[in-house]
Amino acid sequence: MKARRYLNAGAGALALAGLGLSLTLSQADAQRGARNNTNYVVDGSWPKMPLPSAGDWSTPLVLSTSTGQPKPWSTGEVAGTCVDSRDHVFIVTRGNLVNSPETLDSVPAPPVIEFNPDGDVVNAWGDRNILPNGIHGCFVDYQDNIWIAGNGDGIVQKYSHNGRQLLLQIGTRGVCDWPANGNACGNSGADPSANKSTTLLNQPADMWIDPGRDPVTGRRGSIYIADGYGNHRVVVFQDNGNGTATYLRQWGGVATTMNVVTDSPGLFASGDGGHPHCVVGGNDDLIYVCDRADDRIEVFDKVGNLQRIIPVVPGTGVTLGIGGAPGLGTAGSAWDIDFSNDRRQSIMFETDGGN
Repeated sequence: MKARRYLNAGAGALALAGLGLSLTLSQADAQRGARNNTNYVVDGSWPKMPLPSAGDWSTPLVLSTSTGQPKPWSTGEVAGTCVDSRDHVFIVTRGNLVNSPETLDSVPAPPVIEFNPDGDVVNAWGDRNILPNGIHGCFVDYQDNIWIAGNGDGIVQKYSHNGRQLLLQIGTRGVCDWPANGNACGNSGADPSANKSTTLLNQPADMWIDPGRDPVTGRRGSIYIADGYGNHRVVVFQDNGNGTATYLRQWGGVATTMNVVTDSPGLFASGDGGHPHCVVGGNDDLIYVCDRADDRIEVFDKVGNLQRIIPVVPGTGVTLGIGGAPGLGTAGSAWDIDFSNDRRQSIMFETDGGN
């Protein structure tokens, strides 16, 4: 993306929070970042409103009984944002409208909506009977394909840019990596039977596709998945480019973390809620992973060796706070991250949903 950056705050509003930057930036980098990234202002004219209505973009035509006009779209929860090479912004929506007034005055928007840089809707698509349940997270890869995960399902899907073709699916819809629970989807906690499958996922939250060459296979297109609402691992597959994917490796497991820095390094919180919740590759060839309830970003190399831990407001989730105070037990502080567009990515943006 050339001009704008967008962060996913999970299912809800978007936020930018520059937290813990002193742990990752040199003073010179921070000064350069301050010059280049001085102000962020909400653009109240983006996207263009109102959104389209029933009947647009092949959605069913539904007329209002009071006005006789097509009912407008409502998105429900916006569960992910991503940006293509032309600065077109994609949002993935859950369509879970509030019962009155939304269900009376509007209709669910399509699952995927594409906006141009000016905020106009230029495409909308998706079949909720095929897309993941609990749609969650999206990513645009180096070939402008659209990837979508689902924290209520066991699949990650890859679509063509226009949404007309399902190019790849990892996992099986409605079947998850939890054998001891009859392969039902859900938080497996510390169950030793989970976190092991080379074909199945369990409520994946996010994915990142490597445009460079994999350090083991030498091929492009490695798929890093935050398999984190049911499982508690990062799992990596190879996109074979023919509608199939091959398991490569994984790391992680269940942590018991009270001290965000010293306890259970390289592991992820055991509770439900996305642990790990995000996975993002940096220009430094490292993988940044959100351990949401443990209030930290864990940084790995591409084969899973832990490089460092970046605390994000300890005491928000299950970790100890100031003076060893018990954590607040919210959904945690490390929800999503992104980087500035300069080559050195001198500024990290962190989405803190628990605060």
